[in-house]
Amino acid sequence: MGDIQLVLSDPKTRRSSKIEIKDKASSVLVGRKIGEVVDGSVLGLGNVKFKITGATDRSGIPHRADIEGPVKRRVLLSEGPGFRPRREGERRRKLVRGNTIADDTYQVNAVIVEGTLEVKQDAKV
Repeated sequence: MGDIQLVLSDPKTRRSSKIEIKDKASSVLVGRKIGEVVDGSVLGLGNVKFKITGATDRSGIPHRADIEGPVKRRVLLSEGPGFRPRREGERRRKLVRGNTIADDTYQVNAVIVEGTLEVKQDAKV
């Protein structure tokens, strides 16, 4: 298992913090899906709960919530994560990952649902 960067956004203060999660602690996030709520006390973030909103792997391939599992797929997209259409009605086949966080996930994006973050900005866990 590798290190995972957790980008945690606080909607109340409109600020985000980048937290680097080391090998053993990152196993808490592996297997979770986009949209799940995770207890931050397991990661040492204090009394906070956060919702996973997205992720990317080491090569920058985004995860999509509508594809099951941690697999890579070439999908025909018209909008959303992984594709920005240049003209109306444009569709293109793009490489994206599924909604499950795997070992090769590099960055996990999340938003605080409950509580406040007690860790300094850009911390290491």
